[in-house]
Amino acid sequence: MGGGAEMILSDDIAERLINAAKEAGERAYAPYSEYHVGAALLFDDGAIITGSNVENASYGLALCAETVAVSRAFGEGRRGGLQAVAVTGPLDKGDGSSITPCGRCRQVLNEIAQLGGTDPLVLCVGTNEVRKITLSDLLPHAFGPAHLD
Repeated sequence: MGGGAEMILSDDIAERLINAAKEAGERAYAPYSEYHVGAALLFDDGAIITGSNVENASYGLALCAETVAVSRAFGEGRRGGLQAVAVTGPLDKGDGSSITPCGRCRQVLNEIAQLGGTDPLVLCVGTNEVRKITLSDLLPHAFGPAHLD
């Protein structure tokens, strides 16, 4: 995979992406955990698509922010071009360390990344840090569309 791994995000674009994720997190539906997560996906045409977590009284039916954002991207007809992702959580919970996508979300992000042949940079936002890591480092040896050909 290429693309995102070589891509260097300018500070302005990274800040815009992080702010979009934070704003999405403010719209989360999280009445049970009160753990609001926002995600923002940056595509090669400059578009940013956001998502927030959606909880459900039947806990297993909850949707993560990253999954919602990828679903919105697919709904808009996007099948690749993912360059970067920002993920934010509540900054008033835990120890302030950066939040990373869960395993399911890593796989969902991998699907759209592999379709476009990219390795997006993932910005994991915490109170005191922004950890920058490629998706392939978060999900090494990932299973994806190419395995089904």
